[in-house]
Amino acid sequence: MGAAAPVGRKAGRVARLYLIEDDEGVRQQLTLLLQGAGHEVMVPDGFEMLGAKVAAADPDLVVLDLGLPGTDGQYVAREIRQVSDVPIMVLTCRSSELDELMSLTVGADDFVAKSTNPQLILAHVDALLRRSGKNAADHVVRWDGVELDLVRSRASSEGGAVELTKNELRILELLMRREGGIVSRDELMEALWATDSFVDDNTLTVNMNRLRQTLAKIGQRDLVVTHRGQGYAVRMPRK
Repeated sequence: MGAAAPVGRKAGRVARLYLIEDDEGVRQQLTLLLQGAGHEVMVPDGFEMLGAKVAAADPDLVVLDLGLPGTDGQYVAREIRQVSDVPIMVLTCRSSELDELMSLTVGADDFVAKSTNPQLILAHVDALLRRSGKNAADHVVRWDGVELDLVRSRASSEGGAVELTKNELRILELLMRREGGIVSRDELMEALWATDSFVDDNTLTVNMNRLRQTLAKIGQRDLVVTHRGQGYAVRMPRK
């Protein structure tokens, strides 16, 4: 049995993710995505005895593909569940209801399609980590003097603290985690209202205005910057 190989870590974060994905290109893309969100990513050195390898690595979350060489992700999920209660997120191209049902039945905690927006994949990861209580140190996101407490749904700065609504919290988390990068309106709308029903584009504008009004109470009305025709971002750090 070989040990997992650490791929990288961003300072200040504590979540350790075990990524089981055989496609090298997809594995590299997911690794960059997860590392960019502040997580440590480990990968197995082979696809045999994965239950034992996961138990030895003791991660906070397993991200598991279903189509694996010489085995199947559903069998691996069952194998992992026999030796560990670590949260398992199945991330796969197989999107049938039967695959989802079987994955959840054998022990997976979540089932996500690889075609899902990358920010939504991160949202699923964060939700599982918060639910398991294994990511407590990552419950606070900081940017340019502002702290966002994801557990208490509260933003604070030198100007005080303010409670956020569910949508305000999600918007601000996405923007702060992007660290000044632009988040498109489509990306925000998909993250907030990922349903088949129609959502008026003006609804996002209303939510952004409310967020700015809420942040103004702690002296941070200019924290959210509009990039016309592109989307929104948090302001770059003040000098």
